Amino acid sequence: MDVIYSLIPGMMFFGLIFIAVLVWAVKKGQYEDMEGNANRILMDDDEDLMGHTETSKSGGAGKENSELK
Repeated sequence: MDVIYSLIPGMMFFGLIFIAVLVWAVKKGQYEDMEGNANRILMDDDEDLMGHTETSKSGGAGKENSELK
């Protein structure tokens, strides 16, 4: 029975910490865009992010060799 008297205030303390962290996360905008990452994974824009262009895909090395000649 003595354990309950120490667990109840401890759990209330952790509950208050959890609520404080939740309020902080909401104020910082962590829950603003819930759909963005889910939809972003379906988009095929990896080439734009990696910096590839059409010339590098179609043999940009050949273009450099022709310029050297």
